[in-house]
Amino acid sequence: MEQLSFFAEAGQSKGLPKELLAYHPDFVDEQTANYLLRKFITETPWKQSTQKMWDKEYLTPRLTSWHGDIGTDYSVSGKISNPNPWTPELLMLKEKVEDVASIRFNSVLLNYYRDGNDSVAWHSDRESVLGKNPVIASVSFGQVRSFDIRNKAKHSEHYSVRLEHGSLLLMKAGLQEHWEHRIAKSAKPMKARVNLTFRLVV
Repeated sequence: MEQLSFFAEAGQSKGLPKELLAYHPDFVDEQTANYLLRKFITETPWKQSTQKMWDKEYLTPRLTSWHGDIGTDYSVSGKISNPNPWTPELLMLKEKVEDVASIRFNSVLLNYYRDGNDSVAWHSDRESVLGKNPVIASVSFGQVRSFDIRNKAKHSEHYSVRLEHGSLLLMKAGLQEHWEHRIAKSAKPMKARVNLTFRLVV
């Protein structure tokens, strides 16, 4: 079983490396965020992938949906996914995050965490199609979950950000190379959360 989160339940860790992460609470106003959460949950073509570990296949503990420009094929949970088309809501958010990141994104991965049992294990987004030092913009709706990061070479160096409803977390160039991140399972009851990570497939 994946280890439960060992980071603080409230607030952001002290000393968060701001050269690598920028957190923007209230990026989307509450009324719009509530509307988008409901719409994404009910209208997104969610899929649950499988992953192979030790000669056994396991269901990925979350649902995903890949969207983007034509030609932005991407490996989701080890399987190549052709992009679903952009929706008006996704395009609106894309334009909004591009204004902050000063980067044009051409794709987005949606993750649906249905409850506290849904999670994503330690990883870094180092796929070659994202380029050497990708910038990724992460927008969250719904249940607050802790986004944990740790230094790959020194696990004792770790931080946590509470990703709030309507927030934006900008993962800057360099983070994926030397750090890894996760959303841990929670022993506490959790409501639904939808997270969007905007990316540039090159």
